[in-house]
Amino acid sequence: MEGPEITFAETVIDNGKFGTRTIRFETGRLAQQAQGSAAAYIDEETMLLSATSVSKQPKDNFDFFPLTIDVEERMYAAGRIPGSFFRREGRPSTEAILTCRLIDRPLRPSFVDGLRNEIQVVVTVLAIAPDELYDVLAINAASMSTQIAGLPFSGPIGGVRVALVPTEAGAGQWIAFPKHSQLTDAVFSMVVAGRVVTDADGKEDVAIMMIEAEATDNAWDLIQGGAIKPNEQVIAEGIEASKPFIKQLVEAQASVAARASKPTADFKLFPPYSDVVYEAVSALALEELKGIYLIADKVERQNADDELKGRVKEAIAAKVEAGELDASALNQVGAAYKSVTKNVVRTRVLNEGVRIDGRGLADIRPLDAEVAVIPRVHGSAIFQRGETQILGVTTLNMLKLEQSIDSLSPVTKKRYMHNYNFPPYSTGETGRVGTPKRREIGHGALAERALVPVLPTREEFPYAIRQVSEALSSNGSTSMGSVCASTLSLLNAGVPLKAPVAGIAMGLISDTIDGQTRYAALTDILGAEDALGDMDFKVAGTSEFVTAIQLDTKLDGIPASVLAAALTQAKDARNTILSVMTSAIDVPDEMAPTAPRVISVQIPVDKIGELIGPKGKTINAIQDETGADISIEEDGTVYIGAVDGPSAEAARAQVNAIANPTNPEVGEQFLGTVVKIATFGAFVSLLPGKDGLLHISEVRKLAGGKRVENVEDVLGVGQKILVEITKIDDRGKLSLAPVVVEDAADSEGRGHETAHAEAPAEGAAE
Repeated sequence: MEGPEITFAETVIDNGKFGTRTIRFETGRLAQQAQGSAAAYIDEETMLLSATSVSKQPKDNFDFFPLTIDVEERMYAAGRIPGSFFRREGRPSTEAILTCRLIDRPLRPSFVDGLRNEIQVVVTVLAIAPDELYDVLAINAASMSTQIAGLPFSGPIGGVRVALVPTEAGAGQWIAFPKHSQLTDAVFSMVVAGRVVTDADGKEDVAIMMIEAEATDNAWDLIQGGAIKPNEQVIAEGIEASKPFIKQLVEAQASVAARASKPTADFKLFPPYSDVVYEAVSALALEELKGIYLIADKVERQNADDELKGRVKEAIAAKVEAGELDASALNQVGAAYKSVTKNVVRTRVLNEGVRIDGRGLADIRPLDAEVAVIPRVHGSAIFQRGETQILGVTTLNMLKLEQSIDSLSPVTKKRYMHNYNFPPYSTGETGRVGTPKRREIGHGALAERALVPVLPTREEFPYAIRQVSEALSSNGSTSMGSVCASTLSLLNAGVPLKAPVAGIAMGLISDTIDGQTRYAALTDILGAEDALGDMDFKVAGTSEFVTAIQLDTKLDGIPASVLAAALTQAKDARNTILSVMTSAIDVPDEMAPTAPRVISVQIPVDKIGELIGPKGKTINAIQDETGADISIEEDGTVYIGAVDGPSAEAARAQVNAIANPTNPEVGEQFLGTVVKIATFGAFVSLLPGKDGLLHISEVRKLAGGKRVENVEDVLGVGQKILVEITKIDDRGKLSLAPVVVEDAADSEGRGHETAHAEAPAEGAAE
């Protein structure tokens, strides 16, 4: 857009031989009543509008920061009409929900603590190029609109997707803002968000706030062909490679903000507790908490913690009643108690290297893996790590049941579908069940991305695959437990994975000690360590390379060197888990008897119509006769599914007979079926799609040579009859003659010992 009211800035992302991408931010024209609004573009073809709004009054009864992120996909952005019944956009797509999570994770920790005004960021996709991914641009658009809204926000935040494209044997280049088609040639794709920080010496660096990464669908084949492996060292290099791009994006946003930002307004903050209340709670609880947070068992620890917390609340209430504390202290006890607990746990980890359950920093809880735990399902497994227990269940079916996606994503179909469920009983609580929440959708997507790189191709395994992860018990990283349980379940279902995949969750605790910031990375974090720590860093992969990463932090940013060390620590844990999993199952099992059998047949494209037949007559007849289910792809691939192998093979034989036939020759004999009676003879089906005429003059041979007035007197529809091809005319029409028992006997009497002489006798005997 152009105009005197518009403030804008552009930055050009240089990817060397892979070209450039131009990112533009502008504000001043659109959504002028929002506290902050900005449009963001990629190469002038993809355009997003982000609007940030804030409520006038704080929600002082909330004990959390009420930030809401929404992404609105408008189908007009791609020149399409929505495919729903009402022909308008409805609930957000999975892609939109995942983009909301990408935006929320770096934005939320960037607001000042104690803010209770409702803040909503709405990102609307106004235009999108066919090969473009909008999610990363949305992070930058949301940051831009929030930065200029006059809010206590420590931005700007830059977000970039970098893809590792192999350039030569063992080398590669990280390219920024890749198009969807470029990911086909990449081995790894990584979304990184961060902000520019300045250290005590005045040196600028980019602090990492969020990472979402995965190996690409083609990574395995590329690596087998000699491409660079996305191992821990390579990924650490990729994080460093993303920093200059993030800095460019932050500087462009800062340029707009310097000219168009509103002054930061005064917002009433609601500190969770006062120093007086903290000291009172600490005096009552500190020493007992030190003992409670050495209890390894989660339930026992929680019971002791709840009992102490109840006594502390009673003591504080008594102090309030006695006038020693203000009445507001009653609402601050919970937050103060949590802060004291956090201090106990973190101090012990940093000073003594001892965790809640007594483990060292790199220790893993007890592991257990078992397959085939549920009857009749196609594949099942249980994976347990400490008190975290995941049930994985695999279902296989025809490819035509793969998921169709009606969104702005370039991906329109999904063959592997991973669903994650987190029922309230998994933490011993009550709650709502039913529609999955954003967290469940995000966890399922993470597990899905971890496994997609090792799945067999459609040609190797022509099945749609639905994987469901049930979190039966939770105490830390059910998403990574889902990766492990799913690997086991898929192998139990007979899916030929290219390699097993395991996942582990890493935590981080940091504090300033003697003027220096110290970090401690924790392997296999507990739920409490997640809640009381600074980072949740999930890493999944094979023994050779990483397949998925997710990083969330409560800090303003984490040094890349700390993340690199955590990656290396995670690899050791991943290999330990893989050894336990492979002891349970190391190769695919035979497919379950209840699983459908799907086979594929390749036919010429010009034979598709013949296989389908007029109004589907031919293909329906094959399905009715064999009980198989048949689907045809545009490239001539025919997928045949049946409840058992013989049915599938029978259908394949009939498909081949039509689309890949051996041309019949004069003299060949067939046991055919009468399909139609006419006044001049009978039409006999020899093979699907291949009929011949048994003229009435030939029918008389079946009547002992007597004259036949009506063919119906001798033959009936559905009757089996052994016939021989006597003539093929120029149009391919077949003329038939019956093969009768006497003919076969005469042939044997004349000493003809050919295959054609023996076949009629066998056919006649049958």
